[in-house]
Amino acid sequence: MSASVIATEQVWLDKYKYDDAERQYYENLSGGSSPNNPHNSPQQEDGGSTILRDIARARENIQKSLAGSAAPSNSGDGSELAARVANLEQENQSLHKVVKDLQSAISKLEIRLSTLEKSSNSQKPAAAPQPVIKVAAPVQKVQVTPAKEENGTGEDDDDDIDLFGSDDEEEDAESARLREERLKQYAEKKSKKPGVIAKSSILLDVKPWDDETDMAKLEECVRTVQMDGLVWGSSKLVPVGYGIKKLQIQCVVEDDKVGTDILEEEITKFEDYVQSVDIAAFNKI
Repeated sequence: MSASVIATEQVWLDKYKYDDAERQYYENLSGGSSPNNPHNSPQQEDGGSTILRDIARARENIQKSLAGSAAPSNSGDGSELAARVANLEQENQSLHKVVKDLQSAISKLEIRLSTLEKSSNSQKPAAAPQPVIKVAAPVQKVQVTPAKEENGTGEDDDDDIDLFGSDDEEEDAESARLREERLKQYAEKKSKKPGVIAKSSILLDVKPWDDETDMAKLEECVRTVQMDGLVWGSSKLVPVGYGIKKLQIQCVVEDDKVGTDILEEEITKFEDYVQSVDIAAFNKI
């Protein structure tokens, strides 16, 4: 075999060295070296150990490469990667579907807009409504004829007209006098007639100072207030709180004679019993 052929081909020229080193390695593992073994020289041991280290390193590299190529298929990272790829494919499909839907919607909108534009161009503006003219009905003239005489002669009674008017002035004075007398009588009659008296019903809340106030004495003091146009009615005690009761008393007053301010002022004069007076209800009668 020529040198050029040997140079182009892959030939393991030092294979015998690796074979000897491997055999020595296994012999050392099985029983160790003997003194009669010709391969036990120190030089051969150094070369064998170097070769053994190279072989061990090569084996380790091969195992690592094999383990690295097999790891992705057996580990959980491969399954996770596959799951991600599947999710991406699903998302891609959903996005494609959304894009198709959007495209169809846009096409429908374009068609609708085109039809609307065509319809708007085809329609003409409606004519303005004509104003309605109302014609007034003709007014009929009514001819007023003078009153006829009762005798049926058909002639106007011109003799009753007084051109100077002396009699009319006397009659006007007489009618004015009669009207004044009647007005005077009506005024006198109306003044004698009694007018309607305006009255009001008032409900008063009379509050004592404390729970030790004698409420019977308080009511007696309130009823001692007497005025022209004031009439006292029923009363009752209403609890307020903490044992205190207030006096609710009804009265009827004439609006022209008795006012609420005067009534409150007269009741609050009894300072030993009355703290305050309030109007609970006010009704016109």
